[in-house]
Amino acid sequence: MNIMHTTEDKLKEFERLLNIMSELRVKCPWDKEQTFESLRSHSIEEVYELADAIIQDDKLAIRKELGDMLLHIVFYAQIGSETNDFDIYDVCKALNEKLIYRHPHVFGEVEADNAKTVEQNWEQLKLKEKGGNKSVLSGVPNTLPALIKAHRIQDKARSVGFDWEEREQVWGKVQEEIDELQVEIGMMDKDKMEAEFGDLLFSLINAGRLYGIDPENALERTNRKFINRFNYLESKTISQGRDLKQMTLAEMDMIWDEAKKIERTVD
Repeated sequence: MNIMHTTEDKLKEFERLLNIMSELRVKCPWDKEQTFESLRSHSIEEVYELADAIIQDDKLAIRKELGDMLLHIVFYAQIGSETNDFDIYDVCKALNEKLIYRHPHVFGEVEADNAKTVEQNWEQLKLKEKGGNKSVLSGVPNTLPALIKAHRIQDKARSVGFDWEEREQVWGKVQEEIDELQVEIGMMDKDKMEAEFGDLLFSLINAGRLYGIDPENALERTNRKFINRFNYLESKTISQGRDLKQMTLAEMDMIWDEAKKIERTVD
């Protein structure tokens, strides 16, 4: 595939996209009825589809899903232009100015020779943009999935120095949360069990962050591994004319172990 496109070629295609979007808003019954609100759920779905393509490492799918996301950006900008609130120029201009402002180590005189320093500078600059009146955690969207939100909260707190002095210390916290959960399980208090289970998950996510493990990716990796093994278990029993519901756990475990061995062979 040829990716050596000139800047002129890229600008030409982007202009073509903007013109197509403008025409769709006038001539397509579905497109001209859309609003920010009606597009919102579709946009969320597109982000998840892109994430799935990335996990699959499917470059063609990634390209397609990026196009779908770009469509939504252009769509929102077109609607904004129709209400005279903003257009794609304003979106790009604001983004360019933000990137320059938040990268003084590239476009200014600030020194930053590692990613951690860059992140700390980024968060401090964000607070200055807000006049210093908002909380460090105010930039974490309320609608984020809980697992991702926990990771972002911890990252934000770390940016201002609220973190373990040594990452190994986090395991003491994890064990503490396990112990507290076990106490509540012994009492069978559902509300307190849920609260302690949440604390345990939060501490495990924190441990992952400290060791450079993305909890979302890690859990999704395990999800897919389980799906592959269970699908093998299911297909194997069907081929044998058996019913999973009629099998013992020991019988299912034998086939499950077969699936694990096949994974190791493939790896």
